[in-house]
Amino acid sequence: MGGVPSTPRFADSRPQDTAEYLIATFVGEKSFPLASDFWQKLLELPLSLHWPSHRVHQACEAFAQNNCYTRHLAKILIHLTWCLQECISSSGTASVAIMKAINAVYISSVFLKYLIENAESENFEELHLSLDESEPLPKEFVLDQNIENLVMHSVLSFIALVDVSPHTYNLHQELLNFMLVAMSTQLLSVPSLGPKDVHPFIDAAMTEESSLVCSVVRRLLLNYITRPRISVNSSSYSIFSEENQPGVLQRVGSAAATIVLLPFNYLVSSNGEGSSNPLTDCSLLVLLVLIHYHKCVENDESITDRSDDSATSDSLAKSSTHFTVNPYCNALENARDIEFGHMDLEGNAHSGPVVRLPFASLFDTLGMYLADETAVLLLYSLVQGNSGFLEYVLVRTDLDTLLMPILETLYNASKKTPNQIYMLLIILLILSQDSSFNASIHKMILPSVPWYKEHLLHQTSLGSLLVIILIRTVKYNLSKLRDVYLHTTCLATLANMAPHVHRLSAYASQRLVSLFYMLSRKYNKIADRRDDKKGNLTEQDSFAEDMSAELHIYTDFLRIVLEILNAILTYALPRNPEVVYAILHREEVFQPFKSHPRFNELLENIYTVLDFFNSRLDAQRVDGEWSVEKVLQSIIINCRSWRGDGLKMFTRLYFSYEQESHPEEFFIPYVWQLVLSRCGFSFNPSAINLFPVDLPVKVSVVISSESVMEESNDDGEPNKHQNGELNEQRVNIDP
Repeated sequence: MGGVPSTPRFADSRPQDTAEYLIATFVGEKSFPLASDFWQKLLELPLSLHWPSHRVHQACEAFAQNNCYTRHLAKILIHLTWCLQECISSSGTASVAIMKAINAVYISSVFLKYLIENAESENFEELHLSLDESEPLPKEFVLDQNIENLVMHSVLSFIALVDVSPHTYNLHQELLNFMLVAMSTQLLSVPSLGPKDVHPFIDAAMTEESSLVCSVVRRLLLNYITRPRISVNSSSYSIFSEENQPGVLQRVGSAAATIVLLPFNYLVSSNGEGSSNPLTDCSLLVLLVLIHYHKCVENDESITDRSDDSATSDSLAKSSTHFTVNPYCNALENARDIEFGHMDLEGNAHSGPVVRLPFASLFDTLGMYLADETAVLLLYSLVQGNSGFLEYVLVRTDLDTLLMPILETLYNASKKTPNQIYMLLIILLILSQDSSFNASIHKMILPSVPWYKEHLLHQTSLGSLLVIILIRTVKYNLSKLRDVYLHTTCLATLANMAPHVHRLSAYASQRLVSLFYMLSRKYNKIADRRDDKKGNLTEQDSFAEDMSAELHIYTDFLRIVLEILNAILTYALPRNPEVVYAILHREEVFQPFKSHPRFNELLENIYTVLDFFNSRLDAQRVDGEWSVEKVLQSIIINCRSWRGDGLKMFTRLYFSYEQESHPEEFFIPYVWQLVLSRCGFSFNPSAINLFPVDLPVKVSVVISSESVMEESNDDGEPNKHQNGELNEQRVNIDP
């Protein structure tokens, strides 16, 4: 950066020279009081300074060295607060205040980001978010005000209260970027949060009153739904500069693009998917960061006991912690459709502010952009946490709006991240917990499915396509991911759907029987490997234990498939002749397991059905070969006389999804991976502790009824990180 240049004569100097002086002064050793006219010159002067990255880095280093004495970060944040308050009072029409606010928030973001990613203290003391006691203060400012609370309140208030317009668009964009930078302190923490973790800005956001929180959540979601854009021909341009052209903030006289060309330039997702709308994307990312944050605090009794320095006291303090309620998550989960009045779905009036949204527009927007991973996470957050939105989805008659992009994404699983696949499968599992959903998807007929290439799907029901894609996902997982949780979720969804299957297509029926065959081959390979190694005494114990555990898992899978087939044959056989035909056609795949103690009762039912229809076919046999059409026609006729005699009634298999007690250990790293991949601002990789920089974060779940289902890593070892639970329940059905 070099020494601070001498003060130019503003009237005679070029703006570039003035900018050079002002920025050098801002990062230099001299401290300027809050009331100094230096701040007005810095924030009001049209700057046109372009520095290469190494000069920006030098400026940041000088600022970090001197900020502890000058407290210029705290002071510019206070000026940002004042500018925003003026903007709010004028409803966003004060152009000078908006320009000053844009300058202030951009300068703050650049230097705040550097301080965060180079912080070494646990409490981010390097930020020095306070003023020296000897600091001369304006009358309207109180020294003991919490600066992070002050600035976050002003930022959130502007976002919530001032509409997005051509005049305010740039400031809205910059404030969202600032929030992501300010909340990026989480990147320096480990996933397991503790009471000592401090994140000044997001912690401040969590203390806001519910009325402001609801307004912020509503505004961020409306930004996502309405997707505001600013025409190039209007007074505003793209918020960040590219390498070969100046950005809007230089054009409108802001300091933003003048300090650095690309401090954290917005980049569209490299795969071309998503909305390609900076304000929309940042609004959603800020919302996801806010709703998935959890603050761990100590209980009152543990705080008292900490006066004792003994190991027992330390242990007590560690265990006596809890997570505070996240007001943003709470606001999202209690959001209601704007079409309803002030009564909720049960007819009870809500106490306190409630987010009211156009669920119809939100539903349609999600359906259009589910190719983007952030939209998938938002949909998951809504259907998992908001019962009102889930019910709205379930009563829609155009479920294909959501399901078709979900199924197409799963069809292209090899091009997607594992986390995106997992989120989509959990969404399907949650939907399948509703019997009306399982029934309605078989009533919707799709004329064609052009993206499905393996087989021509013509006049196929949405339910049949869902069965096909789930089975295809299991097949893909067997060969590529080898993830037990993925198997579990697919099979759980199929099990929930099974009793409600209606006119399953021939291709879907064939794939269902082939699913048993695929899993049985895997089962047999594991059994053979275990038997082959029994002669090796040195490896026998450990290897046999591993093989037995894996064999037990696949035994569970095979049993679930048999229960799926049983549920169809027990509750829906007359409506599914194609399933009967597929079982008749491949009955040999069941033969090796007839005597298996885990399968014999279920297979007795299947063979009861086989015997019934085989005897009818034998009685009707005449000279000549049976054609497919003739066999199927005979099955259809005999389905009418089927009464289920001889079938053993099993309790219905049912799976439900519940989040694990500490979901933040998965979701906080996952959200920040999305932030870094979509907002494009580079963060020092060596400073990131939240997730392995070069390795994807993966999620797994638990089946709670019989055995633990664990994810396998590339070495075949189980990964015990958990995000949620699949609860298997037995629903008794009277025959």
